[in-house]
Amino acid sequence: MIKFIDPDHPFYRPLWIRLLIVVFCAVWTAVEFYGGQMMWGTIFLVVTAYAGAALLVFYRPKQPEEKAGTSDEGK
Repeated sequence: MIKFIDPDHPFYRPLWIRLLIVVFCAVWTAVEFYGGQMMWGTIFLVVTAYAGAALLVFYRPKQPEEKAGTSDEGK
């Protein structure tokens, strides 16, 4: 299944980037509602909710995988 936002991408690892994306979406939602554009406001409200859930609520960072041959098991 194709994800709208891939939270496993390294770009989304820093918290400040994830917060900035969600805040930007929320601000844009407010701009659309303030301008009287109910349809676009609703669309961006859904995008904001999805981004908030994917990047903040359900976000689980992947643990960096160890490179093969770097362990001290063979010594």
